[in-house]
Amino acid sequence: MTAKKRSARSPTADASHEPTQEIENRERDTMATDGIAAALEQLDPRSRRIVEERWLKVNDDGSGAMTLHELAAEYGVSAERIRQIESAAMKKMKKALAAYA
Repeated sequence: MTAKKRSARSPTADASHEPTQEIENRERDTMATDGIAAALEQLDPRSRRIVEERWLKVNDDGSGAMTLHELAAEYGVSAERIRQIESAAMKKMKKALAAYA
């Protein structure tokens, strides 16, 4: 076995086990769960549901999310109105996430 192969297997060669990387990963994971939950709590029920249906109920293969038109039919408004509500909700969430961080 050459020195190159040995160093590739050593724990220090793997950046994912670096202490600073571990801390950054934990902080990112916390923001992705607790931060988003806190941001969603800032929204009114309709806005929260629209964001959840559009962005958070998506399967790994991209299926599952509701379209603007599906939500529009459910709420009895235009797809453009759903887009506006979604856009305003995302701005509120962005502010909440910035405050959370």
